[in-house]
Amino acid sequence: MPLKRLFDLLLALIAFAVLSIVFLMIALLVRITSKGPILYWSQRVGKNNMLFLMPKFRTMWIDTPAVATHLLNNPETLLTPIGSFLRKSSLDELPQLWSIFKGDMSFVGPRPALFNQDDLIAQRTVAGIHTLTPGLTGWAQVNGRDELPIPQKVALDREYLQRRSFLFDLKIIFLTFLKVVQKEGVLH
Repeated sequence: MPLKRLFDLLLALIAFAVLSIVFLMIALLVRITSKGPILYWSQRVGKNNMLFLMPKFRTMWIDTPAVATHLLNNPETLLTPIGSFLRKSSLDELPQLWSIFKGDMSFVGPRPALFNQDDLIAQRTVAGIHTLTPGLTGWAQVNGRDELPIPQKVALDREYLQRRSFLFDLKIIFLTFLKVVQKEGVLH
């Protein structure tokens, strides 16, 4: 088993154990504050452009269109009462530990595109980024997150493809922690 996969499995198991109470509290808050399922299963593009279902804590009303948030008119009006908090704190991303455990995702890699983000998928494919396992966080995430235009995201993902190593992944995880604590780069 490659070192990266072993690291992902061990860290996912530790995170599940440490954060189990947080998972339960968030699940309860989602259930209490809005109708619908606790988890939102988003169809995403994974390694080699294969589709997979990625779970997130649901932050938007159940009738919200399945498009990238920046394409919605007034996305703030579509957020559930705790949706904004979950997104800004990145707590909505915690269920993705399941995708890491399954092997659909890694802790570090390019963020998985939505199935209908054709421009992002095409540019990543041309750059060879589609050969990477998508990540919970990545080099583009710590360099702008929601604020980056697609060509800049792809350039940063390409840089990750060229520079990837275990130490670079650790650096990205550390920088992600800092960005999340500072709530930096989150638009919605």
